[in-house]
Amino acid sequence: MSSMVSVVATPDGVAGELYIGAPPERVFQALTDPRQVSRWWGEKGMYLCRKFEADLRPGGKWHTEGITEDGRSYAVEGEYREVDPPRLLTYTWVTSWHQHPPTLVRWELKANGDGTDVKMVHSGLAEYAEAGRDYGSGWPRVLAWLREYCELGSTAETRSTPAVASRQP
Repeated sequence: MSSMVSVVATPDGVAGELYIGAPPERVFQALTDPRQVSRWWGEKGMYLCRKFEADLRPGGKWHTEGITEDGRSYAVEGEYREVDPPRLLTYTWVTSWHQHPPTLVRWELKANGDGTDVKMVHSGLAEYAEAGRDYGSGWPRVLAWLREYCELGSTAETRSTPAVASRQP
């Protein structure tokens, strides 16, 4: 895979792919460890994750809270469906800013040399065009943040490159 983040619309949501120059174990930890998620998910001047809690097991709940650049609070939560470290993670996704039933986020991690091929699919959005557009512009940013964190240790507080997409968390 190239260094680019590829995110495309699907009939049911969005799908993203990228290569991260870190082993799958490292990427999986960045996606699931509460101390790590709250460090990399966000960007100064946009929104910042202030809290992440996770009961990392099928049926376990997860919850995150943050604040937008204009001081509004947001939350995202869900339930883990599949947890197979460091290869697979699937969970439901419910936000405070979109009113739709839970959607599904699936991460597949595959070792590739010294790094990881990452596939992310956010599905269940077919009937929610506005949400699909927001996620279609948001996931490229999130995937880039994940890569920067895993490869360089860049955090929401230290990241120097501005985000390109919309301002929705």
